[in-house]
Amino acid sequence: MLPSPARYYDGTSAARRDVRVMLAEGGGALTILGGAEGMREDWPLPMLRALPGQVVPGQLVLTLYQPQNTRDAVPLSPARLTIRDPELIAALRARCPRLMRRERRPRATGRILKRGGLAVGAVAMMLFVILPRMADTLATLLPIEREVAFGRAVVSQIEMALGAADLGALDCDAPAGRDALDLMVARLSDGTDLSYDLQIKVLNHPMVNAFAAPGGHVVLMRGLLDEASGPDAVAAVLAHEIGHVEARDATRHALRAAGSAGLLSMVMGDVTGGAAAVFLGEQVLQASYTREAETEADLFALGMLGRAGVSSQGMADFFDGLAEEEGDIALPGYLSSHPVSAARADRAAAHADGQSGTQPILDAAAWQDLQSICDGG
Repeated sequence: MLPSPARYYDGTSAARRDVRVMLAEGGGALTILGGAEGMREDWPLPMLRALPGQVVPGQLVLTLYQPQNTRDAVPLSPARLTIRDPELIAALRARCPRLMRRERRPRATGRILKRGGLAVGAVAMMLFVILPRMADTLATLLPIEREVAFGRAVVSQIEMALGAADLGALDCDAPAGRDALDLMVARLSDGTDLSYDLQIKVLNHPMVNAFAAPGGHVVLMRGLLDEASGPDAVAAVLAHEIGHVEARDATRHALRAAGSAGLLSMVMGDVTGGAAAVFLGEQVLQASYTREAETEADLFALGMLGRAGVSSQGMADFFDGLAEEEGDIALPGYLSSHPVSAARADRAAAHADGQSGTQPILDAAAWQDLQSICDGG
């Protein structure tokens, strides 16, 4: 068979090269000759494949595939060859049974796993390194009025996480109980220079817990009022949470949780943001601060109680009561997010020993009103 004219493209440029092609002696390869350039390539017949999508009557566009196994092959070269000689096309079809085969791309399990691992690593880097640092910076730069609005949004997400059908549905606002709570807050605040106008509320939920939110927001759960030994213990918890607010610990944590919720929402394809909102609420409910932040909040609370003339023994008793349950399987909510140590109770007890002339923050009647704040208006 005489050489036939063909067109050769190297696949790396748009240049076209006019060549001649023929079956090599012995019939095991297709020889490509480049004329004046002195080019010569031998393409083994078993590796020839017709390019899909390039089927035009009267011509054949070829490339090379490297067989990997009986099922897969991979492109060996970006070069392609266009042949129009009917006789040569017929000969190639007869000698190359896999010529028209549509090759599948090889399975890329390893590549997929590698990319998946990189994606997981990137998400972890965002969650545990980048977002915390960004949150720490933003917490110091966020204007107070925006922090207050952010805190309102966080409290709303908390209510959703606790199962509220409508915002405000869990609010406890019996008038006498509200008056007692306002009296407690007023006594605690007296003599303490605060950065925020405190917004304190009670939610009708049995969890023994309290949490701080950005911008002066603090929420007490009904379960905390039910289980507390007295009003001074509740005042101690409230003062501790106010300490987190003043140090902007709550803002830093909420910003981290919000960033994590948004990132996970995108990863999981939650375009509505519903799951992210619940995640944010749960993360703030389970806020776990550093040992240093907890110590600072304790010291703030002791100072607040001292200036208010309230004994810190209630704080010691509260921590002692929780510490007794620290080894149990089912921990109270406050214990799970604010780990108790004997040192914290001892610190409060030592502070109480040095106090004199203290008075309970509420009398018996006001304490009863506060415990009944969720009984209706």
